[in-house]
Amino acid sequence: MAEEFEEQKIYLNNMDEVLPLLGKFDEHLSLVEENFAVRIIPRGDELSFSGEEEDVNKVYSLFQELLSLIRGGHLLTTAEFIYAVKLAQKGQIKEIKGLFSDLILVTDRGKKICPKTLGQKKYLDALRHHDIVFCIGPAGTGKTYLAMAMAVFALKNKLVQRLVLTRPAVEAGEHLGFLPGDLHDKVDPYLRPLYDALYDLMGVENYSRNREKGVIEVAPLAYMRGRTLDDSFIILDEAQNTTTEQMKMFLTRMGFGSRAVITGDITQVDLPQGKFSGLVEVMDILKGIEEIAFIHLSDQDVVRHQLVQKIIKAYESYKENVGGKG
Repeated sequence: MAEEFEEQKIYLNNMDEVLPLLGKFDEHLSLVEENFAVRIIPRGDELSFSGEEEDVNKVYSLFQELLSLIRGGHLLTTAEFIYAVKLAQKGQIKEIKGLFSDLILVTDRGKKICPKTLGQKKYLDALRHHDIVFCIGPAGTGKTYLAMAMAVFALKNKLVQRLVLTRPAVEAGEHLGFLPGDLHDKVDPYLRPLYDALYDLMGVENYSRNREKGVIEVAPLAYMRGRTLDDSFIILDEAQNTTTEQMKMFLTRMGFGSRAVITGDITQVDLPQGKFSGLVEVMDILKGIEEIAFIHLSDQDVVRHQLVQKIIKAYESYKENVGGKG
C-alpha cells in the first residue's frame, strides 16, 4: 500500500526566525530532507512541507516546537537542531521544549547553561532530587561541566556554603612530593579541567575571589582524607581512577547539608595493573540505596564535535570485535 501524500505549512513572523530554523545556507533544511521523505520549500515568510504523510507530520511538529522555542527567546544552535531531528525520528519531539528550556544558570558573560540531550536532562533532575549522584559515561557528555554548573547554582543561591572539587592525581601516583614547585604547582596539571570549567561558569575574577576566601576548594583526592565536609557541594571527577579504599574514603567525607556528585568514564581506567576501580565496584555496592542515583550517559549524549560520537562508537565496536575473537 502506497504512503499517502501530505502537505503542511508554517508561517514565520520575521527574518529573526528564519536563520535559526533554516541554518546557514539552508543547511538545516538539507539535514531534514536527508532524514525524512519530505520536501521543504521556503517562500518568503512561509515554509512548505510535502511528502509522505507520517514524515511530513513529524517534520511539521519538529519545526512548530523549535519555532515556539525561538519565539520564547531561545537561541537555537545547529547542534541543538541536529539533536532535535534525532528526537523527531524517534517520535520524541514533544521532549524538545522541556529539554532546551531547562535553564540551570546564566554565566557572567551571559551564556545560558541548559541540558542538550535527554540523558543530560535526566542527570540534572537526579542532581536536583538526590544528595549523592553518580554519573558514568564517555568523554564529551557534559558529566563534569553540568555538575559544576549545578554546584555554582547552589552556591549562588546559598544552598551550600562552599564548593569542594577533587580528582585523583593518578598520573603521579598521588605521590606529589617529587614534582617541582609548591602544592599549587604540583597539582595544577591534574586539576586544570576543573579550573577551566569554573572560569567559564563564574568568570576568572569571581572564581579567584571565592578561591581566596576559601569558598571554593580544588584539591587532589589524597587531601580529602580525615575531613568532614558540611554544607558543601562536593564533586569527585575522574572517579574511575579511584581505588576501592579511596571511593569509600570520599563518600564518607559528607557532612550535614552536603551533596556529592561522582563522575567518571569506566572505559578509561588508568589505575596500575591489579588495582580495581572503585567506581566500577561502587555500582554494585550502593545500587540498592534509593537516595543515591546512578545516571548512565552514552555516545548519544556527546555534545562535542560530531566526530567524537563516531570515535566513541568506533572504539566500542573495535573492543567488541577483539573481545569476540579473544
